[in-house]
Amino acid sequence: MANTTIQVPRETRDHLAELARERGVSIGQLVETLAAAQPTAAQRAEQLAADRDVARRVIGVEISDEDFEQAPDVLSNIYKIAAAKVRAAGDTAA
Repeated sequence: MANTTIQVPRETRDHLAELARERGVSIGQLVETLAAAQPTAAQRAEQLAADRDVARRVIGVEISDEDFEQAPDVLSNIYKIAAAKVRAAGDTAA
C-alpha cells in the first residue's frame, strides 16, 4: 500500500504523536485505526441492510424497509410489526 502525506496543524500532529506513542504505534497506524473505526455512509447503509435482512430471517416475517423506518424503538416495534403481519396472514388463511 502506498503512503501519502496529510497536512494538519502542528498541534494536531503533536496530539496524534502523543496518542500514537501511548498506544505503541506509529501516527500512520493510529490514523488508520481511527479511520477504520468510522464507517462511511455507504458502509453504514450496507450494514443497516444486512442487519435488516438478519432480523427478517430470524423473525421469519417479511418486514419492509418502510416498516423499519417507522419503528423508532426498533426491537419492540419489530415484534409488534411481526405479530401484526402474522395475525394478518392468519386472517387471510382462514
